[in-house]
Amino acid sequence: MTASGAALALLALLEAVREHWTMMFVWLGVALVIDGIDGPLARRFGVPDVLPDWSGDTLDLVVDFLTYVFVPAYAIMASKLLLPIAGPLVGIAIVMSGALYFADRRMKTDDNHFRGFPALWNAAAFYLLLLKPSPGVATLVLAVFVILTFVPFHTLHPLRTLRWRPLTLVLIGVWAVLAIFTIVADFNVPAAVKIALCAIGGYVLFSDLVVRTYSRITS
Repeated sequence: MTASGAALALLALLEAVREHWTMMFVWLGVALVIDGIDGPLARRFGVPDVLPDWSGDTLDLVVDFLTYVFVPAYAIMASKLLLPIAGPLVGIAIVMSGALYFADRRMKTDDNHFRGFPALWNAAAFYLLLLKPSPGVATLVLAVFVILTFVPFHTLHPLRTLRWRPLTLVLIGVWAVLAIFTIVADFNVPAAVKIALCAIGGYVLFSDLVVRTYSRITS
C-alpha cells in the first residue's frame, strides 16, 4: 500500500507535464489518503514483525518525498505563476530543502509537532493555483517557506498533535471537503471558500507559534 504512493506520484507527474492540474491533485489526493492510513494499518497488523527485512519508515520517506516535494516542485515551476528567472531556482530550492528536511532526525518533536515548515509543497502548489498571486508575490512567499523549513518553530501534525485535537480534526475535515470541491470546480470557487481554506492552513502552520508566543509574553 505504501509503495503504491510512488505509482500515484508518477501518474500525478504525467498530469503535471500536461498541465492537467485537477487530475494531478486527484492522484496526489489519493496518495495523501494512503499516507494517512498506511501507518495505522502497519501498526495494527504488526508489519515490522512480519516483514523485519523491510523498512516501512524508509519507504514512507521515499514516497512522501515524491508526493509532497518532487511532483509539487515540478508543478510550481511549470505553473508559469512565478517570476520567469526565479522559477527554476525556487524549484531547485524546494527539492533540496525538502530532501534535507526528510533526512533531519529532528523533523518531529516529542509532542507530535513538525519542526519548521513540514515540506507541504503539495499544499503550497494547491494554494498557488487557488490564489494565483502576482509572480513577484508568489516567488517571495515560496522563498520564505523554503527558509521556514529550517526555522525551529512547531507546526501541527493534523492527526497526532494532542493540543486542540478535536478542533484540529474538525477543521481538517472541513478543509478536505473544501479542497475536493475546489479541485472538482477546477479552482473556480467563491472567495469565501478561498478564505476558509487559507484560514485553516494558517491554523495548522502557525497556531502553535501564536500560542507559545502569547504564553511567553503573559508569563
